[in-house]
Amino acid sequence: MRVLKPKLEVPPSSKDLPRAIMFRSAHVPAAGLYPRHRHAWGEFVYSFSGVMELKVGGQHFLAPPQYGVWLPPDVEHVGLNRHEAHHCSVYVARHGCAALPRGACALTVTPLVRALLEHQSQQPANRDPSAEHERLLQVLVDQLVTAPCATSYLPHSDDPLLAPVLQALVDAPGDNRTLAELAQAAHTTERTLIRRCQRDLGMPFAEWRQRLRVVKALPRLEQGHKVESIALDLGYGSASAFIVMFRRHMKLTPDEFRRSATMPLKPIG
Repeated sequence: MRVLKPKLEVPPSSKDLPRAIMFRSAHVPAAGLYPRHRHAWGEFVYSFSGVMELKVGGQHFLAPPQYGVWLPPDVEHVGLNRHEAHHCSVYVARHGCAALPRGACALTVTPLVRALLEHQSQQPANRDPSAEHERLLQVLVDQLVTAPCATSYLPHSDDPLLAPVLQALVDAPGDNRTLAELAQAAHTTERTLIRRCQRDLGMPFAEWRQRLRVVKALPRLEQGHKVESIALDLGYGSASAFIVMFRRHMKLTPDEFRRSATMPLKPIG
């Protein structure tokens, strides 16, 4: 029996935004789906908890807590989340997008950007914007302009040899077979997969697999699963090995991430 994803509300389409910059925040259920759509303004998507996924053409973007995803105007995209999530969008009118990236990409979220987003999420949704509110939104966009850009935190590939290998790991992230063993199962060579990882993913296979495990760990940490259990399920022989890897990628331990994810948001000041 096919399970239908709950369709989420897409902001109404128009020629442009009523204001130069707008903020929107939403709590969405597991398996939520924003159907394929486009709009005439740019959009920065950030997830306070959970991991938002966006599909843009052949690219697949994920936004764990240290990244957000920038979508330029007129870019057709689909948004989804496999687990419950609290996310937000910063909409930027077309005339304000000139200094922002011209293509869809992941942007590194600094502590200042995170604080500004948290502050905005605490404001009443339907209030008339004050001059102070508009200035803070402009500061936020100015910070996004200078944020380091990456193609995607967890890029994917449509290559007929590499894609099945990556999908097998997405389905079973605890699979510890070496790249040589995975290549043999895919009826190709390790050397071929190495070349295609660098070409399509922009990183070594080992780095991609670690990022996948981070993404898989995030919702389980938020749900309160024990670190030891998560580590074993993701193929680690001990919790300490998993913690070292997680801290390298996230700049904090799993328990520190869990506390930050459950901490109530507070306005600035």
